[in-house]
Amino acid sequence: MRVLGVDPGLTRCGIGIVDGVPGRQLDLVGVGVVRTPHDLDHAQRLLRIHDGIEEWVVSHRPDAIAVERVFAQHNLQSVTGTSQAAGIAMMIAARHSIPVALHTPSEVKAAITGSGRADKAQVGAMVARILKLAEPPKPADAADAVGLAICHVWRGAATNRYAEAVERARATPRRSYRSHA
Repeated sequence: MRVLGVDPGLTRCGIGIVDGVPGRQLDLVGVGVVRTPHDLDHAQRLLRIHDGIEEWVVSHRPDAIAVERVFAQHNLQSVTGTSQAAGIAMMIAARHSIPVALHTPSEVKAAITGSGRADKAQVGAMVARILKLAEPPKPADAADAVGLAICHVWRGAATNRYAEAVERARATPRRSYRSHA
C-alpha cells in the first residue's frame, strides 16, 4: 500500500509517502514540504498548497491519504489555516477517489514511538529508525507527514476493517429477540 501523509499547515505543509504493509519493512518513497510566504495573499497561499499536494498525488498515485486531524489550539488564526490546508488535502483525495483517513497527533505519536506524548524530536528519530534512514526527514513537518503515512499503513487497515464491519452491521436487518416465558 502506498500512503501519502499530510501534516497540514499554512506556512509549511509536510508531505511524506511510504510504501508497505503491516509487519514488513516500509520504504520511503518521497518527503517534502509545500511552503507559502507569510506576505502572500491568503487565497494564493491556499492555492499553492493545493497545487503542491496535487502534484504529489499525480506523480506518486497513493492508495490512501492520511491527514493529521486538526484540533483547536490557543491560536485561532493558526488552527484556521491548518484546517483549511487539511480540507484541501481531503478535497484532492476525494477528487482522485482516494480514501482519506484522519489521525490525531497523539495517535501518530503512539504508533511511531509507543507514547502519545512523544515530542517532535522523538517522532523524527523513530521515523528515521523505522525507515532505516541516516537521519530524520527535515524539517519536522516533513517527518510528521512521514509519521502519518507510517501510522496509516500500520493502523489504517485495522481501522478500515472495523469501519466496514460497522457498516455491514448497520446494513443487516436486526432480528427481534423476545422472551417466550
